[in-house]
Amino acid sequence: MSKTAYDAIVVGSGPNGLAAAITLQQEGLSVLLIEGKEKTGGGLRSAELTLPGFMHDVCSAIHPLAVGSPFFQTLPLSDHGLTYLYPELAAAHPFDDGTAAVLSSSLTDTARCLGADERRYLKLMGPVVEDWPDLAADVLGPLRFPKHPLKLASFGLKALTSATYLSRRFKTAKARGLWAGMAAHSIQPLSNLSTSAIGLVLMAAAHLKGWPVPAGGSDEIAAALSSYFLSLGGRIETNWYVRSLDELPTAKTVLFDVTPRQMLQIAGHRFSTIYKWQLERYRYGMGVFKIDWALDGPVPFTAAEARRAGTVHIGNTMEEIELSERECWQGKHADKPFVLLAQQSLFDDSRAPSGKHTAWAYCHAPYGSTKDMTTAIEGQVERFAPGFRDRILGRHTMNTAQMQEYNPNYIGGDINGGVIDLGQLFTRPALRWSPYRSSAKGLYICSSSTPPGGGVHGMCGYHAAKRALKDVFSIHLSDL
Repeated sequence: MSKTAYDAIVVGSGPNGLAAAITLQQEGLSVLLIEGKEKTGGGLRSAELTLPGFMHDVCSAIHPLAVGSPFFQTLPLSDHGLTYLYPELAAAHPFDDGTAAVLSSSLTDTARCLGADERRYLKLMGPVVEDWPDLAADVLGPLRFPKHPLKLASFGLKALTSATYLSRRFKTAKARGLWAGMAAHSIQPLSNLSTSAIGLVLMAAAHLKGWPVPAGGSDEIAAALSSYFLSLGGRIETNWYVRSLDELPTAKTVLFDVTPRQMLQIAGHRFSTIYKWQLERYRYGMGVFKIDWALDGPVPFTAAEARRAGTVHIGNTMEEIELSERECWQGKHADKPFVLLAQQSLFDDSRAPSGKHTAWAYCHAPYGSTKDMTTAIEGQVERFAPGFRDRILGRHTMNTAQMQEYNPNYIGGDINGGVIDLGQLFTRPALRWSPYRSSAKGLYICSSSTPPGGGVHGMCGYHAAKRALKDVFSIHLSDL
């Protein structure tokens, strides 16, 4: 590779690497973005995994955080081919009795479906929805003095509690089940502190921006970000898997969209003893076992609401979901795992041949597990959609080890870049004044292993680039 000098190099082109590269390039710097695979995207990729004509999202699928990202909202991505499609219902949560709770764009409609818990839901979520536009940039960023301290304190009192504790606000099985499914996106036991945060954020996102799917596949988000970066004058090199600093061109700063494990492999010899010690002790969490299906028709959910939702949370009651997540955390494989299912083809007819459909699902699995969870996942879907198995034309599976092989940032199958519990919520990946700055001058980490953590929002990359701009180039960006 050429040893041409750049102002900045970004290694890794997931949503955070792309966000970092764009932020740097917007300031007129010369930026090189390096990607190990043949195209950019990281977890934003789509492919015909099962049968010809069936387009599946390889990793991420539904994008409430992307459409609501304070940084992505500043970019003209629609001018670069990105179109979001909005399911009629953001999410549905079916129960054994054939009914379902729903999360819709309307706060009041969602509350109304919860019956006796209607007022309790409004009391919980009303202030979060109202305050979120003022809170988003602070919540989706590093620990700092907030713009709206009282609003953030009010949110924090709820968000930092365990999902199990917060569920006590609800009396009905329907409301408790819906809440458990949202909080289970935290990928840890619901009894852990701070597990309420992700549930509150996802619900507020539904009421404010929706839970959309990108037309054509999740890789369309990466394509739009890449196109915008190139339009600014940036450069992209693909099929270049970086293993050492020595192979990089000269640059004033390098940002890494990788987790601490790869960071140590690439640049560990440059780090201080204490920083290296902290990275070596960084904790990764549960992984995922994922299935994509080519189907002869839509998933035949018993509950009508589930047939109108982009996302379906399959886990029945709060108690069932709590047990599933706790067992997985303890290294066990649940007989009835909590399953997150997306049905993009219901709302995007480009995903499958006419009359056919796709479905995407995963369950949590112990770190590094190679156990085949196909039977357990399909059993859970069949439980709420009798006749589902008869519609399967083809399937593609990935266990946690295969997830990591596909995307090296998914250590042990952990799609969040490390556990986001109270111990790593504010100190990921290390306890430092700036979590994005390494101990080596000019080297930064911008992946989901930094605040605010996992999800397609680009905020980790934006904040890391903002830090590098200030440190290296004396460029001070105003807050979003």
